[in-house]
Amino acid sequence: MFYWWMKQVLVGPLLRLMFRPWNRGVENVPAEGGVILASNHLAVIDSFVLPLVLDRKVQFLGKSDYFTGKGVKGRLTAGFMRGIGTIPVDRSGGKASEAALNTGLRVLDEGGLFGIYPEGTRSPDGRLHRGKTGVARLALESGAPVVPVAMIGTGESQPIGKRIPKPMRIGVVLGEPLDFSRYKGMEDDRFILRAVTDEIMYAVMRLSGQEYVDIYAATAKARMAAGHPTAQPPAGAVAPGGRPAPDVQVPEPPEEPERPSVD
Repeated sequence: MFYWWMKQVLVGPLLRLMFRPWNRGVENVPAEGGVILASNHLAVIDSFVLPLVLDRKVQFLGKSDYFTGKGVKGRLTAGFMRGIGTIPVDRSGGKASEAALNTGLRVLDEGGLFGIYPEGTRSPDGRLHRGKTGVARLALESGAPVVPVAMIGTGESQPIGKRIPKPMRIGVVLGEPLDFSRYKGMEDDRFILRAVTDEIMYAVMRLSGQEYVDIYAATAKARMAAGHPTAQPPAGAVAPGGRPAPDVQVPEPPEEPERPSVD
């Protein structure tokens, strides 16, 4: 009930006014049952905009720090994060990945939509980076379909370091569900996990039109912070899994109807 109130009454109308979100492929999200939404990650607002185009509740993981703040600001932040469907997870310990996996499995087992960013962190340069295999393990252990997602324009609205996003049109493109049931029981095979992850990232790349670079986003971010140049793709750009890069473009928003002139 609180999620519905936040989305429909408080936060949703403001975000729709700011971003006028457009979408393609919402019909690819099953109407019921557990589903993994695997998305590229360009800005903090990705987790706020994606749910706007879907009728079902979407749950993401969030740092437990968001829920433990003190004072009025801390309580408001915690309430806001819960209201938009964020689940607190402690990422500081050595078992952080296991906790995240178990949380995702619980959401999927309950028939929910679970949003995940396979890159692990926001892209530091706008490109699509190598996916971490947690998304593959989640898919194989849960048996849930994976719907690839491309967020369009969020990085321009809210570049890294910018707290308040710029109002502009933002898009969400959702691909057809990916079924990995053929790999059931093979979630401990690292080669299978890598192959599944690369297949997911390839689908995201085709939807987003992003250039792909085969290093982790966290590694690219660390190199940039240390003053090193970002990695350049080899001659003859490649896609996840070492395949040739597909000829794709960043999707454009549909044309908005002209408003009738007022004499």
